[in-house]
Amino acid sequence: MHKLLITISLISFSFIFSQDIKPTSGKYTSHNKGKMYIYWGGNRDSHSNSDIHFKGANYDFTLHDVAAVDRPVGWHIDYINPAKMTIPQTNFRIGYFLNDHYNISIGVDHMKYVMVQNQSVRITGNYPNSYNSTVINNGIVDLTDESFLTFEHTDGLNYVNSEFSRVDDISKIFKINDTDKIQISLTEGAGVGILYPKTNVMLMGKARHDDFNVAGYGFSAKVGLNITFFKHYFIQGELKGGYINMPNIKTTFDNADSASQNFMFFQKIIAFGGIFQL
Repeated sequence: MHKLLITISLISFSFIFSQDIKPTSGKYTSHNKGKMYIYWGGNRDSHSNSDIHFKGANYDFTLHDVAAVDRPVGWHIDYINPAKMTIPQTNFRIGYFLNDHYNISIGVDHMKYVMVQNQSVRITGNYPNSYNSTVINNGIVDLTDESFLTFEHTDGLNYVNSEFSRVDDISKIFKINDTDKIQISLTEGAGVGILYPKTNVMLMGKARHDDFNVAGYGFSAKVGLNITFFKHYFIQGELKGGYINMPNIKTTFDNADSASQNFMFFQKIIAFGGIFQL
């Protein structure tokens, strides 16, 4: 939560700060209207603890305050290997400038969510009695026992979203006069989208289920720094936080079985891209 509040504060600050920045010289980079951009990059992400509610024909229980982590692979050739691009945590976005400052875009944030197996959490509700005194004792379930549950969104926690963003040239601060050679800009924005995870679950001895499903929705806000080289090529770093609500997670091949959860997320993103006049 504190990371999200920091991100929102940075966005608010950058909106105010950017109003006083005067553009620098640069025949091509002095205007953005009509330009299109595209980028590809990677992320590290984190998630707040969440309650996960599981229900089916003979059970209806909630695991409380469950911790989860991401699954990074580091800088890797898979980021640019078309056959393996979904293995790392990635970000793709394509956008269009409506005027010199504002743009709209669509993209996919491919995060990963892995329930921490080495933890014990509180459980409430109804579950098969066979788990009492084995993995469940006095209302506490031991998740180190994988026969009870493994739970991941690892291919992945896919946030398919649209964003509305603002960009402001701050090159003058860095004493850059010719922005056609190098340009530094602030960007900030907000987005909304759907969650389309590929959820990998093994639940109470049932067959492993791993499939894509429209599971819910999300909201997000971001702030970032863009450095553009020779008019067309850029590197962009972003801090992005938001809220995810998934009321329709598929857990087994039985349509009666499902799960739901909601949590906050935070991303640190580095992306590489290009910007061109249409």
